[in-house]
Amino acid sequence: MPVSIAPEGKELCIRRVGADDKTKKHLRELGIAEGGRITLISSNGGSVIVIVKDGRLCLDKSLACKILVS
Repeated sequence: MPVSIAPEGKELCIRRVGADDKTKKHLRELGIAEGGRITLISSNGGSVIVIVKDGRLCLDKSLACKILVS
């Protein structure tokens, strides 16, 4: 399921990032990579806030839909 519709507050495993190579590289540098852990804090309106490692990131909804978790 996309991280944008995942349950809030639950740590999830990133299974796939479906973006172009440049975006994947940037996300990897931020800690969002296959096999990594991510926690959804909120998904309101057009943005999604997640915790990756020790930091919070705000992603736009279209990018968050490309990050698949389980």
